[in-house]
Amino acid sequence: MKKNMGGLDRGLRAVAGIALIAWGLATQNWWGAVGIIPLFTAAISWCPAYLPFGLSTCKTKK
Repeated sequence: MKKNMGGLDRGLRAVAGIALIAWGLATQNWWGAVGIIPLFTAAISWCPAYLPFGLSTCKTKK
């Protein structure tokens, strides 16, 4: 897998994932488990949703 996420994208996803998980725990709602997805993609720096569109927020070296 080639990385396709930059630092800001990873940071925002990590914060959103943690916030969703915390919300799910605080409200005892299973929808908080959805936070695992952005947290996981931030951890591996790769988003499968970017592939069909050819997107990348990662800085490339020229």
